[in-house]
Amino acid sequence: MCIGIPMQVIEPRGDLALCEYRGQTTLIDMMLVGEQVAGTWLLVFLDAAREVISAERAAQIADALEAMRLAMQGETNFDHLFADLVDREPELPEFLRT
Repeated sequence: MCIGIPMQVIEPRGDLALCEYRGQTTLIDMMLVGEQVAGTWLLVFLDAAREVISAERAAQIADALEAMRLAMQGETNFDHLFADLVDREPELPEFLRT
């Protein structure tokens, strides 16, 4: 299984970019998304950017990863990380609706 990490471009370097997630910087391959300006959010798999994402989407992914980390440590109090899902009814995807 491969998990995408939201990373923010700190410094573009052509086909590569210095990117940051949770205080750690990594040199990321930009071949699939092209050169991006500093501040751009990316979804990164195995040190390669696969998708340009919004800051809001990056925050949602980071919260989900934090919830997974807490769950792996045995924590059960992480509903605050899914504020957009708490207290709402699940919805079927469009293609499953009648």
